[in-house]
Amino acid sequence: MTIALRYAARSDVGLLREGNEDSAYASPRLLAVADGMGGHAHGEVASSVAIAAMAALEEDPHEADLLGAVESAVRDANRRLHEMVGRDPSLKGMGTTLTAMLWKGTQLALVHVGDSRAYLLRRGELYQITHDHTLVQSLVDDGRITPDEAATHPQRSILLRALDGSGEVDPDLSLREAQVDDRYLLCSDGLTTVVGPETLHQTLTAIDDPEEVVRALIDLANRGGGPDNITCVVADVLDVDDSLIPLGQATFVGAAGSGRLSSLNAGGGGAPPGGAAVTAPQPAILSDDDDGRPGAQAPGRPARRRRLWPILATALGAGVVVVGVGGFFVWQWTQDQYFVGTSANEVVVFQGVNTEIGPFQLFDVARRTGIEVSTLKAFEQGQVRDGIAVSSVDAGVKKIDELRAAAATQKTASTSSEETGDTSDTGKSAEESPDKQQSRQDRTESSQQKPKSSTASPTPTGTRSQ
Repeated sequence: MTIALRYAARSDVGLLREGNEDSAYASPRLLAVADGMGGHAHGEVASSVAIAAMAALEEDPHEADLLGAVESAVRDANRRLHEMVGRDPSLKGMGTTLTAMLWKGTQLALVHVGDSRAYLLRRGELYQITHDHTLVQSLVDDGRITPDEAATHPQRSILLRALDGSGEVDPDLSLREAQVDDRYLLCSDGLTTVVGPETLHQTLTAIDDPEEVVRALIDLANRGGGPDNITCVVADVLDVDDSLIPLGQATFVGAAGSGRLSSLNAGGGGAPPGGAAVTAPQPAILSDDDDGRPGAQAPGRPARRRRLWPILATALGAGVVVVGVGGFFVWQWTQDQYFVGTSANEVVVFQGVNTEIGPFQLFDVARRTGIEVSTLKAFEQGQVRDGIAVSSVDAGVKKIDELRAAAATQKTASTSSEETGDTSDTGKSAEESPDKQQSRQDRTESSQQKPKSSTASPTPTGTRSQ
């Protein structure tokens, strides 16, 4: 049996935050989500440091002690944060949550600090497999408040544990056994604070493709108000024919994939431009075993294929570095480009260039407006969908205001025309034959002689969604 992961990762700034402090990483053997805090770009630094420390585990793909490896990576991240604050006191107060899984065969080591979460969907049942390290969760554990009260508690964002470099970190560690057809979700609290467990269960059950799942979950969070950054990683455990599977693709998303903090990313340049989302094109091979035991040799397979792995890994690593360096400078250039476009029928200002390279988007949402594309004139709708280049975010907002004003002017002119009467009917009447004009006059006189009928006030045909 060959165990493989099919995975997708995506991060979104949400509707109310100006920057994205979430970071995430997904690869054939490592999944991780971090939610930074601290403001003034400090949160994105902390989350990127945590993700970079976890990604460094990729350097030893044959690590025997999974729990020891992830615990060491967490402590290394905390030490690096402590050193950064020592060099730059302005960073004091930054911190991050971390929820990560390191895989080897069917075994996975789960490490968790803070209130990001991991869920397991197994045989139709959804389980939360992490425990929030928050004040309100401790009150629930003590029986002082109910889970429903915790969901609206004014202090629900207060963390009792986080990676902040101020002292020794105490992560939750567990070793778990995965099963074929398991589905795992790792996410920041930007999802779980507005999307309830029932909706999570329904979405994870109803949609097959992980890429579509992460898109749907982020859309749900934004429909719920999008008060925070939203990051999701979804991975399916599959039993596949390894002869048909190419190597999986590792990716950073969110702040760790922005390019501005690429020096923190393990492996140098592994982040795709924009860091919006990457899905493994095919399931990525994790282990080969003939009886379900992690690491067992598949029968009849030449040992030479395994000895070639270090050579292939070195060659692929060199290629990634070259591509990553070039991608970094391209990304820097794209950060000075802006355009007005659409996102889920909303007019928004994007930062970057209106281009996609394979699964990568070279742009990200810089400012949301809440304006629906359908409220614009038809011609302007087409322009927006094609993308309108602007010089800055403010210029994009100004352009959107102009489009909206033009639509409002057209609507006002149309209303005035209806109230004063359309002169086109008069012109048309002049071209009609005398017989037709006489017939029209007879009908008009007849209608004027009839008594007026009472009319009811108009009834609304729909209600605006809240």
